[in-house]
Amino acid sequence: MPADPVCISFTLEFKRNLRALAKKYRSIRSDIQPLIDQLLTGKLPGDQVPGIGLTIFKVRLQNSDIQKGKRSGYRCIYYFKTQNDIILVTVYSKSEQSDVTASKLQSILQEMGY
Repeated sequence: MPADPVCISFTLEFKRNLRALAKKYRSIRSDIQPLIDQLLTGKLPGDQVPGIGLTIFKVRLQNSDIQKGKRSGYRCIYYFKTQNDIILVTVYSKSEQSDVTASKLQSILQEMGY
């Protein structure tokens, strides 16, 4: 019997950030796609974010519009709600923003009703 399909949803914050970054970095959607593909196959890439009490991961993604590697690429944060329910919380460029606070992540998720 096949496993239930993984459902990936996006917060409003993620959509806003993606739209803003896409104006500056034309290939951001194709840079994020491998992460979505990994999540759909059941993999959980990245490091778990401590101090939130939820299963939230931060992943480094390469920005193919700048030739600097993953370190100065994007950070994509996702919430592993259940085995079949993953929410992409936010995405940002490391060159424009150093980090997202735990309280900011909690407020984004509260805004979405989680």
